[in-house]
Amino acid sequence: MLCCIKVVGEYGMAHFNDKDDSKGKDYCIFFNSQWARLPQDLNKAIHDLTASVLCSASEVPDGGFPNRIPMVMRGNCTFYEKVRLAQINGAKGILIVSKDRLTPPAGNKTQYEEIDIPVALLSYTDMLDISKNFGDEREVAMYAPKEPVLDYNMVIIFIMAVGTVAMGGYLAGSRDTKKYVDNEKQDEETVDVTPIMISVFVLMCCTMLLLLYYFYDYLGTRALHATAILQLYCVPTWLYKTICIMCRMLHGGDVFCVYVQCAFVSPPRWAWVLQDTLGIAFCLYMLKTIRLPTFKACTLLLVVLFVYDIFFVFITPFLTKSRESIMVEVAAGPSDSFSHEKLPMVLKVPRLNSSPLALCDRPFSLLGFGDVLVPGLLVAYCHRFDILTHSSRIYFVACTIAYGVGLLITFVALAVMKMGQPALLYLVPCTLLTSLAVALWRKELPQFWSGSGFVVNTSLI
Repeated sequence: MLCCIKVVGEYGMAHFNDKDDSKGKDYCIFFNSQWARLPQDLNKAIHDLTASVLCSASEVPDGGFPNRIPMVMRGNCTFYEKVRLAQINGAKGILIVSKDRLTPPAGNKTQYEEIDIPVALLSYTDMLDISKNFGDEREVAMYAPKEPVLDYNMVIIFIMAVGTVAMGGYLAGSRDTKKYVDNEKQDEETVDVTPIMISVFVLMCCTMLLLLYYFYDYLGTRALHATAILQLYCVPTWLYKTICIMCRMLHGGDVFCVYVQCAFVSPPRWAWVLQDTLGIAFCLYMLKTIRLPTFKACTLLLVVLFVYDIFFVFITPFLTKSRESIMVEVAAGPSDSFSHEKLPMVLKVPRLNSSPLALCDRPFSLLGFGDVLVPGLLVAYCHRFDILTHSSRIYFVACTIAYGVGLLITFVALAVMKMGQPALLYLVPCTLLTSLAVALWRKELPQFWSGSGFVVNTSLI
């Protein structure tokens, strides 16, 4: 961060329930442990003071807050003024309701040393829900459970990503090889990527990402609908028929409408399964359609997108007012978006561990399509080269394993750094260097680099 004082923001959970009822509901809270650490279980009665901002002693009720937790509005005074008034009047903690984005409640070193009660922020929307569902004698248990190192959903994402890359590379390589072996005319759907196309593609990616970041609510819906149409046209026939049958069972007449409405506009509990199924089909179609003719083209594409990914994840937080990554914000949907739509350009799996992150921050773990497609194009090239040089698919297997290793390294970096990671930072070196090492070991680098092995073997067949 660029600010002088380091402000520590952590997510916790607040369990609200009525006094005589053990059932309740969990809500997300955001706290700064420099005031006081949030215990494993702080179960106290709530003193609802949301009609006040608690900025002066005159707003403190008669008798104060003995052994209670006041819930007050954010207001214009400092966090310290609120917390100090709450503490000297017997409060055991304080919940501050904010209509704006939840930010760490900051103070200075002297203030941190003086205060010994926990301070947490609660969203205004959650406060309205609490007032609706619970009576006047409500209680709250604020706590900060220990976060798991990695969520189990990473296993599902790993299987989906590696499986898609392996299947896409295998099918694309086999399909493309038949054209050489059987002297078939190249399918009009297949597109050979040139350096100029790579440059234009990356420029378009940068432009679209910036437009979505600054105008998400205006462009999100149109981009979502366009992507949905593209995916439905690109899915295999068997999958399209399966979706049609599923939609009829759900009394849905229009596959497109069901896909958009159910999966994105108001997603049900299992909508991510439909999105990921169509997303995988879309990735397989793109791997089959886009063709990198040489390892030189593969290297250029992967290196350029390697830099692109790092810049938009690690560098842009220093350039934005919110100090958030542009890539992560667009992928997950800006938190201040009024449409709350999510672009279907990621593989997503809900968090399976019970934790504040599942409730507060990002309820889904995400992997962008680019993190599957870009290395997948190299895997497809390796498979074509394997078959046409009779190398027993050693390039294909090695590159696929390298992709899996790179993805595991990404997960480890995610756990250690506790922030969104540019997956291509780890996937590109793993796949490129592994393919290069195999070519050097087999003394086939000139042919592998230029793709001349295809020409030689075609003439021999």
